Amino acid sequence: MAGWSVQDIPDQGGRIAVVTGANSGLGLATSRELARRGAHVVLACRSEERGARARDRILGEIPDAQVELRALDLGHLESVREFATSYGHERLDLLINNAGVMALPHGRTVDGFETQFGVNHLGHFALTGLLLPLLLKTPGARIVTVSSTMHSVANIDINDLNSERRYNRWLAYSRSKTANLLFTHELARRLGATGSDVVAAAAHPGYAATNLQTKGPRMERRKAAELFMQIGNRFFAQSAEAGARPILYAATAPGVEPDSFTGPSFADWRGSPAKSRRAKWTLNDTAGERLWAESERLTGVTYDALKV
Repeated sequence: MAGWSVQDIPDQGGRIAVVTGANSGLGLATSRELARRGAHVVLACRSEERGARARDRILGEIPDAQVELRALDLGHLESVREFATSYGHERLDLLINNAGVMALPHGRTVDGFETQFGVNHLGHFALTGLLLPLLLKTPGARIVTVSSTMHSVANIDINDLNSERRYNRWLAYSRSKTANLLFTHELARRLGATGSDVVAAAAHPGYAATNLQTKGPRMERRKAAELFMQIGNRFFAQSAEAGARPILYAATAPGVEPDSFTGPSFADWRGSPAKSRRAKWTLNDTAGERLWAESERLTGVTYDALKV
Protein backbone atom coordinates (compact mmCIF):
# COMPACT_ATOMS: atom_id res chain seq x y z
CA MET A 1 0.00 0.00 0.00
CA ALA A 2 2.91 2.36 0.70
CA GLY A 3 3.44 4.78 -2.17
CA TRP A 4 0.35 3.60 -4.04
CA SER A 5 -0.81 6.05 -6.72
CA VAL A 6 -3.42 6.21 -9.45
CA GLN A 7 -0.83 4.75 -11.85
CA ASP A 8 -1.23 1.51 -9.88
CA ILE A 9 -4.94 1.17 -10.69
CA PRO A 10 -5.38 -2.11 -12.59
CA ASP A 11 -7.01 -2.17 -16.01
CA GLN A 12 -10.74 -1.57 -15.56
CA GLY A 13 -11.79 -2.50 -19.09
CA GLY A 14 -15.16 -4.26 -19.20
CA ARG A 15 -16.11 -3.10 -15.71
CA ILE A 16 -19.00 -0.80 -14.86
CA ALA A 17 -18.83 1.67 -11.97
CA VAL A 18 -21.51 3.87 -10.42
CA VAL A 19 -20.12 6.94 -8.65
CA THR A 20 -22.54 9.09 -6.67
CA GLY A 21 -21.83 12.81 -6.48
CA ALA A 22 -19.66 12.54 -9.58
CA ASN A 23 -20.11 16.13 -10.73
CA SER A 24 -17.32 17.64 -8.62
CA GLY A 25 -14.62 17.09 -6.01
CA LEU A 26 -13.85 13.54 -4.95
CA GLY A 27 -16.57 12.05 -7.15
CA LEU A 28 -15.28 13.73 -10.29
CA ALA A 29 -11.67 12.78 -9.53
CA THR A 30 -12.68 9.17 -8.83
CA SER A 31 -14.78 8.94 -11.99
CA ARG A 32 -12.05 10.39 -14.16
CA GLU A 33 -9.40 7.91 -13.00
CA LEU A 34 -11.72 4.92 -13.35
CA ALA A 35 -12.62 6.06 -16.87
CA ARG A 36 -8.94 6.61 -17.67
CA ARG A 37 -8.35 2.94 -16.81
CA GLY A 38 -11.14 1.80 -19.12
CA ALA A 39 -14.18 1.48 -16.85
CA HIS A 40 -17.64 2.45 -18.05
CA VAL A 41 -18.54 5.06 -15.43
CA VAL A 42 -22.09 6.05 -14.56
CA LEU A 43 -22.01 9.59 -13.20
CA ALA A 44 -24.85 9.65 -10.68
CA CYS A 45 -25.57 13.34 -10.04
CA ARG A 46 -28.36 15.33 -8.42
CA SER A 47 -27.86 18.24 -10.83
CA GLU A 48 -27.95 17.14 -14.45
CA GLU A 49 -26.49 20.49 -15.50
CA ARG A 50 -23.43 20.11 -13.26
CA GLY A 51 -23.23 16.45 -14.17
CA ALA A 52 -23.12 17.33 -17.86
CA ARG A 53 -20.24 19.72 -17.22
CA ALA A 54 -18.38 16.98 -15.37
CA ARG A 55 -18.98 14.51 -18.20
CA ASP A 56 -17.69 17.04 -20.71
CA ARG A 57 -14.59 17.70 -18.59
CA ILE A 58 -13.78 14.00 -18.49
CA LEU A 59 -14.34 13.61 -22.22
CA GLY A 60 -12.23 16.71 -22.90
CA GLU A 61 -9.32 15.06 -21.08
CA ILE A 62 -10.02 11.46 -22.12
CA PRO A 63 -11.81 11.54 -25.49
CA ASP A 64 -12.45 7.78 -25.59
CA ALA A 65 -13.80 7.64 -22.02
CA GLN A 66 -16.98 5.68 -21.47
CA VAL A 67 -19.05 7.96 -19.26
CA GLU A 68 -22.79 8.06 -18.82
CA LEU A 69 -24.77 10.71 -16.94
CA ARG A 70 -27.72 9.66 -14.82
CA ALA A 71 -29.91 11.68 -12.44
CA LEU A 72 -29.84 10.67 -8.78
CA ASP A 73 -31.10 12.65 -5.81
CA LEU A 74 -30.11 10.80 -2.64
CA GLY A 75 -32.42 13.05 -0.64
CA HIS A 76 -35.46 11.66 -2.46
CA LEU A 77 -36.13 7.94 -2.20
CA GLU A 78 -38.32 7.98 -5.30
CA SER A 79 -35.32 9.25 -7.28
CA VAL A 80 -33.16 6.48 -5.80
CA ARG A 81 -35.71 3.88 -6.86
CA GLU A 82 -35.99 5.37 -10.35
CA PHE A 83 -32.21 5.27 -10.74
CA ALA A 84 -32.04 1.61 -9.72
CA THR A 85 -35.03 0.59 -11.84
CA SER A 86 -33.70 2.27 -14.98
CA TYR A 87 -30.02 1.39 -14.43
CA GLY A 88 -30.05 -0.62 -17.66
CA HIS A 89 -26.84 -2.67 -17.39
CA GLU A 90 -26.54 -6.39 -16.70
CA ARG A 91 -23.64 -6.05 -14.27
CA LEU A 92 -22.28 -3.68 -11.66
CA ASP A 93 -18.64 -4.04 -10.63
CA LEU A 94 -18.14 -0.95 -8.47
CA LEU A 95 -20.58 1.08 -6.43
CA ILE A 96 -18.88 4.15 -4.99
CA ASN A 97 -21.13 5.72 -2.35
CA ASN A 98 -19.39 9.07 -2.41
CA ALA A 99 -21.97 11.88 -2.49
CA GLY A 100 -22.57 13.78 0.71
CA VAL A 101 -23.32 17.03 2.45
CA MET A 102 -21.50 18.52 5.42
CA ALA A 103 -22.43 20.79 8.32
CA LEU A 104 -25.53 22.24 6.71
CA PRO A 105 -28.14 24.30 8.54
CA HIS A 106 -31.03 22.18 9.76
CA GLY A 107 -33.15 20.85 6.94
CA ARG A 108 -35.21 17.89 5.79
CA THR A 109 -35.07 15.69 2.72
CA VAL A 110 -38.10 15.22 0.50
CA ASP A 111 -38.98 12.19 2.61
CA GLY A 112 -38.69 14.09 5.89
CA PHE A 113 -35.31 12.84 7.13
CA GLU A 114 -32.70 15.18 8.63
CA THR A 115 -30.70 16.18 5.57
CA GLN A 116 -27.24 14.91 6.51
CA PHE A 117 -28.46 11.57 7.83
CA GLY A 118 -30.89 11.23 4.93
CA VAL A 119 -28.41 11.98 2.15
CA ASN A 120 -25.16 10.65 3.59
CA HIS A 121 -26.54 7.41 4.99
CA LEU A 122 -30.15 6.56 4.14
CA GLY A 123 -29.91 7.47 0.45
CA HIS A 124 -26.85 5.27 0.02
CA PHE A 125 -28.36 2.49 2.13
CA ALA A 126 -31.38 2.43 -0.18
CA LEU A 127 -29.30 2.68 -3.35
CA THR A 128 -27.02 -0.17 -2.31
CA GLY A 129 -29.94 -2.39 -1.38
CA LEU A 130 -31.75 -1.79 -4.66
CA LEU A 131 -28.59 -2.48 -6.71
CA LEU A 132 -27.50 -5.42 -4.58
CA PRO A 133 -28.91 -8.17 -6.88
CA LEU A 134 -26.64 -6.93 -9.69
CA LEU A 135 -23.64 -6.65 -7.40
CA LEU A 136 -24.17 -10.18 -6.10
CA LYS A 137 -24.13 -11.67 -9.57
CA THR A 138 -21.06 -9.69 -10.75
CA PRO A 139 -17.80 -11.52 -9.96
CA GLY A 140 -15.39 -9.42 -7.91
CA ALA A 141 -17.85 -6.59 -7.23
CA ARG A 142 -17.07 -3.99 -4.58
CA ILE A 143 -19.05 -1.44 -2.61
CA VAL A 144 -17.01 1.49 -1.31
CA THR A 145 -18.68 3.94 1.05
CA VAL A 146 -16.97 7.25 1.78
CA SER A 147 -16.83 8.24 5.45
CA SER A 148 -14.71 10.83 7.27
CA THR A 149 -12.33 11.15 10.20
CA MET A 150 -15.11 13.27 11.70
CA HIS A 151 -16.92 10.02 12.51
CA SER A 152 -14.73 9.86 15.62
CA VAL A 153 -16.46 12.90 17.10
CA ALA A 154 -19.77 11.14 17.74
CA ASN A 155 -21.50 7.79 17.76
CA ILE A 156 -25.01 7.53 16.37
CA ASP A 157 -27.97 8.02 18.67
CA ILE A 158 -30.22 5.13 17.66
CA ASN A 159 -33.14 6.81 19.45
CA ASP A 160 -32.67 10.13 17.65
CA LEU A 161 -31.30 9.31 14.19
CA ASN A 162 -33.03 12.31 12.64
CA SER A 163 -31.83 14.83 15.27
CA GLU A 164 -35.36 15.63 16.37
CA ARG A 165 -34.42 16.36 19.97
CA ARG A 166 -31.74 18.87 19.12
CA TYR A 167 -29.63 19.75 16.11
CA ASN A 168 -25.98 20.63 15.82
CA ARG A 169 -24.64 20.72 12.28
CA TRP A 170 -21.25 19.18 13.06
CA LEU A 171 -22.65 16.57 15.44
CA ALA A 172 -25.20 15.51 12.82
CA TYR A 173 -22.46 15.28 10.19
CA SER A 174 -20.23 13.19 12.45
CA ARG A 175 -23.07 10.84 13.26
CA SER A 176 -23.87 10.39 9.57
CA LYS A 177 -20.24 9.44 8.94
CA THR A 178 -20.37 6.95 11.82
CA ALA A 179 -23.50 5.55 10.15
CA ASN A 180 -21.49 5.08 6.94
CA LEU A 181 -18.95 2.94 8.80
CA LEU A 182 -21.54 0.97 10.76
CA PHE A 183 -23.37 0.28 7.50
CA THR A 184 -20.15 -0.98 5.91
CA HIS A 185 -19.43 -3.14 8.97
CA GLU A 186 -22.86 -4.76 8.99
CA LEU A 187 -22.96 -5.10 5.19
CA ALA A 188 -19.58 -6.85 5.18
CA ARG A 189 -20.74 -9.15 7.98
CA ARG A 190 -23.91 -10.12 6.12
CA LEU A 191 -22.12 -10.61 2.82
CA GLY A 192 -19.62 -12.87 4.55
CA ALA A 193 -22.36 -14.86 6.28
CA THR A 194 -23.98 -15.65 2.92
CA GLY A 195 -20.69 -16.66 1.31
CA SER A 196 -20.70 -13.77 -1.17
CA ASP A 197 -17.39 -12.55 -2.61
CA VAL A 198 -18.66 -8.96 -2.85
CA VAL A 199 -16.32 -6.72 -0.84
CA ALA A 200 -17.84 -3.91 1.21
CA ALA A 201 -15.17 -1.44 2.30
CA ALA A 202 -14.92 2.18 3.43
CA ALA A 203 -12.54 5.05 2.71
CA HIS A 204 -12.04 8.69 3.56
CA PRO A 205 -10.14 11.50 1.83
CA GLY A 206 -8.44 13.10 4.81
CA TYR A 207 -8.53 16.87 4.48
CA ALA A 208 -9.27 17.45 0.82
CA ALA A 209 -10.29 20.73 -0.79
CA THR A 210 -13.85 20.34 -2.10
CA ASN A 211 -17.00 22.43 -2.08
CA LEU A 212 -18.29 20.53 0.97
CA GLN A 213 -16.50 22.87 3.36
CA THR A 214 -17.95 26.09 1.99
CA LYS A 215 -21.51 25.07 1.10
CA GLY A 216 -22.96 25.29 4.61
CA PRO A 217 -21.55 28.75 5.44
CA ARG A 218 -22.59 30.01 2.01
CA MET A 219 -26.18 28.79 2.52
CA GLU A 220 -26.37 30.73 5.78
CA ARG A 221 -24.41 33.72 4.43
CA ARG A 222 -21.80 33.33 7.17
CA LYS A 223 -19.08 35.07 5.23
CA ALA A 224 -16.40 34.81 7.92
CA ALA A 225 -16.92 31.05 8.22
CA GLU A 226 -16.87 30.68 4.44
CA LEU A 227 -13.62 32.66 4.22
CA PHE A 228 -12.09 30.52 6.98
CA MET A 229 -12.95 27.36 5.06
CA GLN A 230 -11.56 28.81 1.84
CA ILE A 231 -8.26 29.63 3.55
CA GLY A 232 -8.08 26.12 4.98
CA ASN A 233 -8.75 24.57 1.57
CA ARG A 234 -6.09 26.71 -0.07
CA PHE A 235 -3.25 26.40 2.39
CA PHE A 236 -3.76 23.20 4.39
CA ALA A 237 -5.89 20.77 2.41
CA GLN A 238 -4.68 18.37 -0.23
CA SER A 239 -6.32 18.39 -3.64
CA ALA A 240 -9.50 16.52 -4.48
CA GLU A 241 -7.38 14.31 -6.74
CA ALA A 242 -5.17 13.34 -3.80
CA GLY A 243 -8.22 12.89 -1.58
CA ALA A 244 -9.69 10.44 -4.09
CA ARG A 245 -6.71 8.09 -3.86
CA PRO A 246 -7.92 6.14 -0.79
CA ILE A 247 -11.31 5.72 -2.50
CA LEU A 248 -9.67 4.46 -5.68
CA TYR A 249 -7.44 2.14 -3.68
CA ALA A 250 -10.41 0.62 -1.85
CA ALA A 251 -12.24 0.24 -5.17
CA THR A 252 -9.48 -1.28 -7.29
CA ALA A 253 -6.42 -2.51 -5.41
CA PRO A 254 -5.92 -6.27 -5.11
CA GLY A 255 -6.52 -7.81 -1.70
CA VAL A 256 -8.72 -5.12 -0.15
CA GLU A 257 -10.34 -6.67 2.92
CA PRO A 258 -14.05 -6.52 3.74
CA ASP A 259 -14.87 -3.80 6.29
CA SER A 260 -11.45 -2.18 5.83
CA PHE A 261 -11.12 1.59 6.23
CA THR A 262 -8.58 3.33 4.00
CA GLY A 263 -7.41 6.92 4.32
CA PRO A 264 -4.30 9.07 3.80
CA SER A 265 -1.10 7.82 5.41
CA PHE A 266 0.05 11.01 7.16
CA ALA A 267 -2.03 11.60 10.30
CA ASP A 268 -5.19 10.58 8.37
CA TRP A 269 -4.82 13.98 6.70
CA ARG A 270 -2.84 13.60 3.48
CA GLY A 271 -0.53 11.24 1.64
CA SER A 272 -0.77 7.86 -0.06
CA PRO A 273 -3.48 5.35 0.96
CA ALA A 274 -3.05 3.50 4.25
CA LYS A 275 -5.10 1.69 6.85
CA SER A 276 -7.02 4.31 8.79
CA ARG A 277 -7.94 4.57 12.43
CA ARG A 278 -11.61 4.18 13.30
CA ALA A 279 -13.66 4.55 16.45
CA LYS A 280 -14.46 1.31 18.26
CA TRP A 281 -18.19 2.02 18.05
CA THR A 282 -18.08 1.58 14.27
CA LEU A 283 -17.20 -2.10 14.83
CA ASN A 284 -20.07 -2.84 17.20
CA ASP A 285 -22.23 -5.67 15.87
CA THR A 286 -25.28 -4.77 17.96
CA ALA A 287 -25.19 -1.13 16.87
CA GLY A 288 -24.76 -2.21 13.25
CA GLU A 289 -27.76 -4.52 13.45
CA ARG A 290 -29.96 -1.87 15.06
CA LEU A 291 -28.98 0.80 12.52
CA TRP A 292 -29.62 -1.71 9.73
CA ALA A 293 -33.11 -2.52 11.01
CA GLU A 294 -33.98 1.16 11.41
CA SER A 295 -32.61 1.96 7.95
CA GLU A 296 -34.77 -0.75 6.38
CA ARG A 297 -37.80 0.56 8.25
CA LEU A 298 -37.19 4.19 7.32
CA THR A 299 -36.39 3.60 3.64
CA GLY A 300 -38.63 0.62 2.94
CA VAL A 301 -35.67 -1.07 1.23
CA THR A 302 -35.00 -4.58 2.53
CA TYR A 303 -31.91 -6.65 1.76
CA ASP A 304 -33.77 -9.92 1.27
CA ALA A 305 -30.74 -11.67 -0.25
CA LEU A 306 -28.74 -11.00 2.94
CA LYS A 307 -31.21 -12.05 5.60
CA VAL A 308 -29.30 -13.54 8.52
